[in-house]
Amino acid sequence: QMSNGSSITQFLLLEFADTRQLQLLYFWLFLGIYLAALLGNGPIITAIACDHRLHTPMYFFLLNLSLLDLGSISTTVPKAMANFLWNTRDISYQGCSAQVFFFLFYATAEFSILTIMAYDRYIAICKPLHYETILSSRACVHMAAAAWASGFLNALLHTASTFSLPLCQGNAVDQFFCELPQILKLSCSDSYLREVGLLVVIACLFFGCFVFIVVSYVQIFRAVLRIPSEQGQRYKAFSTCLPHLAVVSLFVTTGVFAHLKPPSISFSVLDLVVAVLYSVVPPAVNPFIYSIRNQELK
Repeated sequence: QMSNGSSITQFLLLEFADTRQLQLLYFWLFLGIYLAALLGNGPIITAIACDHRLHTPMYFFLLNLSLLDLGSISTTVPKAMANFLWNTRDISYQGCSAQVFFFLFYATAEFSILTIMAYDRYIAICKPLHYETILSSRACVHMAAAAWASGFLNALLHTASTFSLPLCQGNAVDQFFCELPQILKLSCSDSYLREVGLLVVIACLFFGCFVFIVVSYVQIFRAVLRIPSEQGQRYKAFSTCLPHLAVVSLFVTTGVFAHLKPPSISFSVLDLVVAVLYSVVPPAVNPFIYSIRNQELK
């Protein structure tokens, strides 16, 4: 596979461990996390799809979130597990570009869905009388479609831009999956500024969504605090909203840190922890956060 004069046909992913025992330990650890994500998201998808009582905007968006979580974790973890198990590091050029594309696709769409979910909770708690009209089934489908489309466009833009750069710093990726910033490190130093510009634009959009989510929750908390405390509504609202906010904050802070940190600052252990926090933890934890206190889903 020729890529702009650099004849890279495969990339080498980060070697987690130098001993066989540790490799197998990581394999079982990743397998456990992957199974947790499958066993958490699978039943949510099935329950919402099959039970007509759950055909409401909140659960429709939760269904989308679960689908995106499964897609996201399936993009990175199985390949890493195979590498641990077979004691290999390589990933093909096409495989690497596919990982970059799908990971960005799912991550962007997921963040868009998290933003919409915050808006859904805001309307439900702050404008309950208008809920049915604002979040009609048609509006919900349009919002979800926009989230998936934004993920697709963002992924296409970045993948095309990154893989058209000449790569002249070898082919060793300092990460357990093909992560955009790590691929950029391999490009010839003067040519990656265009892609960095794109990353800054996307980071601003992400930050805008994050501000929107925080403002929605501030409004929600203000409305909730006006509710007389003996009604038990306060606890219910806080227990729904605070975990959502925690997951969103973790996802955004670690993701932005990984993508906007200058390439000169490189701590491979920190990079690894950050990548696990934004790529592997949310898909495994989301289903439990959204269903653990939810009687209807249970």
